[in-house]
Amino acid sequence: MAAIELIIEPRERDLGGGFKVRRILPHARRRLVGPFIFLDHMGPADFPPGGGIDVRPHPHIGLATVTYLFEGEILHRDSLGSVQPIRPGAVNWMTAGRGIAHSERTGPELRRAGHRLHGLQSWMALPLEAEECEPAFSHHPADSLPSWQEGKASLRLIVGRVQHRAAPVGVFSPTFYIDAALEAGARWTLPDEHEDRALYVVSGSVTLGDQALAEGRLAVLRPGPAEVTAAERSRVVALGGAPLAGERHIWWNLVSSRKERIESAKADWKAGRFAPVPGETEFIPLPE
Repeated sequence: MAAIELIIEPRERDLGGGFKVRRILPHARRRLVGPFIFLDHMGPADFPPGGGIDVRPHPHIGLATVTYLFEGEILHRDSLGSVQPIRPGAVNWMTAGRGIAHSERTGPELRRAGHRLHGLQSWMALPLEAEECEPAFSHHPADSLPSWQEGKASLRLIVGRVQHRAAPVGVFSPTFYIDAALEAGARWTLPDEHEDRALYVVSGSVTLGDQALAEGRLAVLRPGPAEVTAAERSRVVALGGAPLAGERHIWWNLVSSRKERIESAKADWKAGRFAPVPGETEFIPLPE
C-alpha cells in the first residue's frame, strides 16, 4: 500500500458575514499537489431567508479556478461578461491567465427563500507556457462529466483524466479530480497513474491503508496502490497530477512563477486597470 507522506488539517477562515471555510491548501509543508495550489471546503452552511454569500469582484492571474458544489447554488459573474449559476455536480472552470476579475454571490431567488451551501473551491496553477494566456470561462453540467460505479462507490470525474476516462474540462497539464460517494463498508482503489495524489475527506470517516482519516483531513500520498475503506457513509475527493516545472508564488488571489508579476498585478488592481465585471459596482480593495 502507498504510504501517507503527510496529513494536513484545515485552518478555518472567515470570508465575511459569518461564512466560514476550511482552508487545506496551500500548506506550510506542502504548497501544491500536482497543479492544485489552493483548496477550500465551503460549509455546509445554512442561510436563512435574506442571507447568502457576497464575494465581491476580485482579481486572479496565473491560475484556473474550479467550483464544485454538493449542495446549493452560486451565481458567477466575470469580466468577460459570463453569468452562470453553478449547481451540484457541475463544473465552473475559469482560466485567469493574464488577468480576470469575478464575483460569487447567492442569486436573488435563493436569497429570498433561504438555502444550504456546501462545496469545494480549488485553484490550479498554470504551467509556465500558459501563465499569461487569454482569460476564459466554461461551464460543464453534471451530466456531461464521466460517472461510474465501482462496488459501493459512486464516482464522478470532475477534471482531468484517469485510466480510459476524460472530463470535458480543458486542462493545461496532466491532472485528475474525482468525487467519490462511498456507502458504509465501500472499498475503492485510487488511480495510481498520476505522480502527485491526495485524498480529502469531505464527510464521514475512512481508512486509507491502515491509517484512519476523519472529516476535513487531507492525506498526501507517496506512489503506489492505495485503497480507501469507508467506516461509515462518506464522501471523499481524490486529486493531483503532474508536478509543475518551477516554483509558484501565491499572494491573495494571485499566482505566478515570478514575484514581480504578482507585484504588477497588485498595482493593476489598485489602479483599476483590470476589466470590470459587468453589472457589478462593488469590488474588494487590495489588501494592505
